[in-house]
Amino acid sequence: MSATPITLRATLGSAEYPTLTAIWQSAVEATHSFLTPADIEFYRERIENVYLDAVTLTVAEADGVPLGFSGIAEGSLEMLFVHADARGTGIGGALLTAALTEYPTLVTDVNEQNPDALGFYLTHGFEVAGRSELDGDGRPFPLLHLRRATPGTATP
Repeated sequence: MSATPITLRATLGSAEYPTLTAIWQSAVEATHSFLTPADIEFYRERIENVYLDAVTLTVAEADGVPLGFSGIAEGSLEMLFVHADARGTGIGGALLTAALTEYPTLVTDVNEQNPDALGFYLTHGFEVAGRSELDGDGRPFPLLHLRRATPGTATP
């Protein structure tokens, strides 16, 4: 798959939400072992019916098949998910690079209990700028607030 070019495009709109939700669920089930099936169902409903409408979406595809997506609102990367079968193929990096091109001072949050995601962002020049005990829905899943590292400083 890594030899297949990655294409980034705007979403096709709400008709594409079931596909994006399936990508989200695949990614979450592969990386968010701290969530119960009930937690995943709670967030799945919110992703498809609330969160996707609240962001500007970019879809990453290979051979015309959507494999990942990102969502940005007001200079904040609110979501970036890659289908579990496409992890490590450069899709996440392509989505993040595109977001940073448009928003050089991009910020994002990552679940503290998702070390792979934290490592991804640290590798791409982010640093931890703060922490919250609760997620944006007030649930007990701590978030790390990330920002682009200032040039010349080390990341943790």
